[in-house]
Amino acid sequence: MILFRKFRVLILMVFLVACTMHIMIDLLPKLEKRATGAESGDGGCQCAHHTGGESQGWGKQRARTAAEAGWPNKHTLRILQDFSNEPSSNLTSHSLEKITTAGDRADSFRRMKTSAGKADDHKPLMGDASGGRIVPSRAVSRLSRLFEHPLYKVELPPLTDDDTLFNVNNDIRFYPRATGNQGWHNEDGNEDEEEFSPTEEVTAESYPNWLRFHIGINRYELYSRHSPVLDALLKDLVTQRITSVAMKSGGTQLKLIMTFQNYGQALFKPMKQTREQETPPDFFYFSDFERHNAEIAAFHLDRILDFRRVPPVAGRLVNMTREIRDLTRDKKLWRTFFISPANNVCFYGECSYYCSTEHALCGKPDQIEGSLAAFLPDLNLAKRKTWRNPWRRSYHKRKKAEWEVDPDYCDEVKQTPPYDRGTRLLDIMDMTIFDFLMGNMDRHHYETFEKFGNDTFIIHLDNGRGFGKHSHDELSILVPLSQCCRMRKSTYLRLQLLAKEEYQLSSMMEESLLRDRLSPILIQPHLQAMDRRLRLVLVFIWKKLSTNTTKDCPHAALCIC
Repeated sequence: MILFRKFRVLILMVFLVACTMHIMIDLLPKLEKRATGAESGDGGCQCAHHTGGESQGWGKQRARTAAEAGWPNKHTLRILQDFSNEPSSNLTSHSLEKITTAGDRADSFRRMKTSAGKADDHKPLMGDASGGRIVPSRAVSRLSRLFEHPLYKVELPPLTDDDTLFNVNNDIRFYPRATGNQGWHNEDGNEDEEEFSPTEEVTAESYPNWLRFHIGINRYELYSRHSPVLDALLKDLVTQRITSVAMKSGGTQLKLIMTFQNYGQALFKPMKQTREQETPPDFFYFSDFERHNAEIAAFHLDRILDFRRVPPVAGRLVNMTREIRDLTRDKKLWRTFFISPANNVCFYGECSYYCSTEHALCGKPDQIEGSLAAFLPDLNLAKRKTWRNPWRRSYHKRKKAEWEVDPDYCDEVKQTPPYDRGTRLLDIMDMTIFDFLMGNMDRHHYETFEKFGNDTFIIHLDNGRGFGKHSHDELSILVPLSQCCRMRKSTYLRLQLLAKEEYQLSSMMEESLLRDRLSPILIQPHLQAMDRRLRLVLVFIWKKLSTNTTKDCPHAALCIC
């Protein structure tokens, strides 16, 4: 009995010592900081805050409060973005997280504060914004002069709640102890905790750049012309530390979903062909490889044409060992890694067609190029509708599509919703010109945000089969423009501008692509091919405009709408 009592006393003493040590550990950082403040002349006042250190301190503080309520957790952040049109598009071949209900996701997202009004217009940064080369200074940059042209300064209509993708209460204020463990600003590995005044407001500028990109999407554009978020997001795609990798389900070729330290995600398309490899003339368009540099170049071309309908894409050099094999928990992907006879690290993954040792992706020795396309908001938060392209090809070796044999095919399209009203048909013509300039014959579907109905832009996704041939111009891509004879006036004026020597399309593309980490993205023959194709488009337009026109705009004439 005496031994039992002594044992209880011993247990109690151990418990008290542990509690005392725990309290001392909690108080020690605050005491040290107070002492440091006294030594620096602050007098230990915790109410004063320096302007330059507020956001950093908030970022570090929020990274240490993972269990706090009132802010979405890691999974909620990841489901805010997505790239494909599949209902289960956030699922990989080895899902590691439990899917929550759409209502919970939407409720978490409603707590986020959207930026008030449109972002201020800024001139594009011509420095090393995306980790690429330094381009010529602003004073001699023709690209910056292009973006300052009046055609690139047309104002959007005033935005209402119905015109923005996400409507969030602007009066909500965020405080560090309600933000959870996001670690958005703590990217340098500094884990020191700093105090933050509970009176400080958290603005939209404090969000990670991928989230700011999502919040800025509206009825008319994926991003604004001179958005500072765009350059910051491109830099994140190149510099953010990769934390997990998984294969994306579906598709004929291997694609990887990469998650970054700030919980952003991007679709990675690895390098399969070099810049100089041209598609053999006997290849069908649907049997060609997807090019990582085509995805990058398509984003820059889309921006120069002022469509702004391609999600941001940047090139990145990835270490296959440290940043793919060692990070993935996808066993199917991990098992496909091997060492080639040339002592290079290779893998091939799993997909419908081109995933085998014969089509393995090999590094030098373990470095591989690839394109990273920022995800769009998840379908559970921003539903998208997938549309079959009216001028979709047959994808058959002998059978032709209806539009290839019926010259009056467009008359039927014009009578079919959503092409019978609004600007959808004009958007198809924009996409036609976009595809012709880069030689893309693989535009089978396109997407729109469901919230905006039929009165919105179409998203130009999956551009990997562009820039395959520089010695051949596939004129059949222009059939929609030839059959419908309709074109947006702003597009026509910009094409004329880009045909001038001062703003030559190839020069604008070359300067824009210099900013990418993997520059050069396109070889000179591909740049010259774009100028040649642009001249062909303008010649076609001139011939159509030179015909006799009537008020009803007959089939033989071109309507500039």
